[in-house]
Order: sequence, then structure tokens, then C-alpha cells
Amino acid sequence: MSVKVAVVTGAGKGIGEALALKLAAQGIAVCCNSVTDSAAPVVEKIVKAGGKAVFVRGDVRLQNDAARIAGETVNAFGGIDILVNNAGIVLPGTIENTTMADWEKSWAVNVTGVFLLSQACLPYIIERKGVIINNASSVALKGVKDRFAYTASKGAALALTRSMAADLIEKGVRVNCVCPGTTFTPSLDSRLAESENYEQKKNEFMARQPMGRFGTPEEIADGIIYLVNAAFCTGTVLSVDGGMTM
Repeated sequence: MSVKVAVVTGAGKGIGEALALKLAAQGIAVCCNSVTDSAAPVVEKIVKAGGKAVFVRGDVRLQNDAARIAGETVNAFGGIDILVNNAGIVLPGTIENTTMADWEKSWAVNVTGVFLLSQACLPYIIERKGVIINNASSVALKGVKDRFAYTASKGAALALTRSMAADLIEKGVRVNCVCPGTTFTPSLDSRLAESENYEQKKNEFMARQPMGRFGTPEEIADGIIYLVNAAFCTGTVLSVDGGMTM
């Protein structure tokens, strides 16, 4: 039986890195994608541990890059069973002060990236009756302050999930969505560091979590892996958010 193959976008840090490492530990060959070289060390970790992985640098916003990510994965491992659209961007702003540039960048990464990677990988996923997992956010289910473009784009990613699931169910392809709550990733740490008071801002973020703490990348990765393996789930939206949306 051939080894299962996964493509993980945004695999250089945080949730993407944790997921790539967990998938590889289960014997799945992983294409680790990032827009910079940040996913290359993740591949090194996987290979050093005896797993199979390849690094493909590419921008999910670009159709040619999406096609290349899919193509290089197939060239390396022979097919694609799993796509996790994890790459994302968080930009602050309200309806009053969000710039057109921030709006367009949010949608390009968080929505267009999902569309392009899914479309590029889909012929191979259909062939293997595989699964697509989109990483949305708890903000797709519950609005939060100062995240206007981000909330809108993640709501779209959730809606895309349901539309894709309806389109692909008869072809044997499942499409699901994970909605993480506030998770302590390098991205969040950087945003906290940019605030006037790191600890105060950190406490503000934690205060909106009913469990009183951040999620970890590994906990979100576990939710994604559940959706990968849940054979009777498609169009499913899984909240992994410490009770934020209960």
C-alpha cells in the first residue's frame, strides 16, 4: 500500500509546524510549504527523525505557485491524499480604519490561497479519495474587536469549506474546517511584542478564553488530525477554542 501524502501550507511555524511533525510521526509523507524558507528546518527535523518530507517554497496567493506546490509534491511522493490549507495572516483593523491594502492582503492569503491550493491539488486528491482541511478561526463564528478583514476572510474560508464539501462528496472527497481559538504561536507572540505593554495585551487575549489560557499549536494540530481521519465527517466545522464559542 502506498504511503499517504499530505500538503501543509504555512508549515514553517506554529500550527503548521506542529501538524507537519505529527503527520510525519504517523508515517505520512509531508510537503511542507511556506512563503519564506521557514519550513525548510521543519523538513530537516522530519527527515532526521526518519520521516519523509519535502520543502516547497511558494506563495499561496499565486496560481503558478499553487500548481508548483502540487506538482512537486506529486513528483516527490506520487500523489496527494491530504491538503491542509493552514497558511494565514492576521491584520488588525475595524470597519472604520481597515485599509484597502490590508483588506486585499487578508483575502488573498486567507481565501484566495484556499481556493488556489485546493484547485491545484484536487485532481490528485480525487484520485485517492482524500480530504481537505481548511484552517479558519473562532472569529468566523464569533466576531471580535479590531479584526474586521480577518474575521470576514475566515468566515469566507468556513463558507468555502461547506461549498466544497457539497461539490465533492459524490467524488469521495471530504472537506472539513477547524476553527482554533487564540493559540500561542510565534505569530501571536510577535503581535504581542508590538503592543505597548506585552503582559497587559497577553492577559487581554487570555481573558477572552473561558479556560483561562491559550491553546497550543499541538492541540490545534490534534483537532486537524481528527478531521483527517474522521471518515464520516464532511462539511464539519470543529471548534478547538477553549470554550470561546460555546
